[in-house]
Parts: sequence; structure tokens; C-alpha cells
Amino acid sequence: MDSNILPIYLYGADVLRETAREADLSDREHIATLVEEMKNTLKSADGCGLAAPQVGVSERILIVDGTVVADVYDYLKDFRRTMINPVLLEESKEQCTYSEGCLSVPGIYAEVRRPSKIKVEYYNEDLEKVTEE
Repeated sequence: MDSNILPIYLYGADVLRETAREADLSDREHIATLVEEMKNTLKSADGCGLAAPQVGVSERILIVDGTVVADVYDYLKDFRRTMINPVLLEESKEQCTYSEGCLSVPGIYAEVRRPSKIKVEYYNEDLEKVTEE
């Protein structure tokens, strides 16, 4: 598999404004290559999350690597996920606030309020369906 580093599209790029389409699960080679390249890109950028539209691909695929922030959030030391076609099933009424940045908006951080807990369904890298909270 090619281990390229992909360009990260910056705020204002059209692909970031589109509603991403579902990834075609039958195209395993495309998904495997894209996921590998996204992981390499995320590592190279020293980020903790990257969605396919941020690398110019309007598909519902995202990579999360909590190990990058484990020094601040110890519970994320082993948290790595690849989510393909994720669907939010539930969210808590309770909210939490974190300071967050975005690789597509470099150098900008903001306090973001989100549900404290969510339940999500997605396909992992092996294209197995996963449901987790």
C-alpha cells in the first residue's frame, strides 16, 4: 500500500462545505489505501483527528488517535479508532467543554461544547460493524 502524506485542505475549501457521501464498502482497496494515507497524514501533522474531506475526499471516513493528547487525558492513552460511515445513535443531555483545534484551521483553538456521552455505529478498518458508547 502507498504510504503517502496527503495535503490537508484548509478552511474555505469547497470539499469542507459538502455533505460527505457514504464510503462504498465494496471498494475495499480504496478504503484501505485511504485509511492508511489518512493515518500517515494525521501522524505527520501531529493531530488527533482527521476526516476524509480534510484530505479532499468527500466520504464519511474519520480517524481518531487519542494517544496524542494522553498526557492531558490519560483515559485516551489507548484510544484509536477508524470510523467508516459513522452514524450517531444517541447523545447525552449532559454537555462538556474542551479546547479544540482543527488541522483545517491551523493555529486556532476554541472552547467547544459537546455531549458528554454518545453512542455511535460505524464500520471499522476490517469493515465490521461496531456499536460503542
